[in-house]
Amino acid sequence: MLEWEPGDRYVGVAEGISSATGALRCAAQAAVAALELAIERKITFELLGIKALRAFDATVVIVSLSSHYDGESKRVVGSYLTENGRERGAAIAVLNATNRLLGNVLARVNG
Repeated sequence: MLEWEPGDRYVGVAEGISSATGALRCAAQAAVAALELAIERKITFELLGIKALRAFDATVVIVSLSSHYDGESKRVVGSYLTENGRERGAAIAVLNATNRLLGNVLARVNG
């Protein structure tokens, strides 16, 4: 669940295989779905890949997305360093990947 403004909640849902990688992928896909609802699909995203790696005595979750806006496609990457809660880390990695892009696009749309 994402909250765009206080009280505005968006829930994304995803299904997948039952495995550690499948759970990460579902969490990232659900975050993408909730994000697209929150921004009224002004930009769409495709989850290209997700990986959890052990580094710096913690788990780093890395996500790769393709964004589609105004006839253009861009690839964005986000990461999140977590000690536990890999699925939560996958959702935050999606938000980290899309943060700057969304800020720039939404400023143009709303400005």
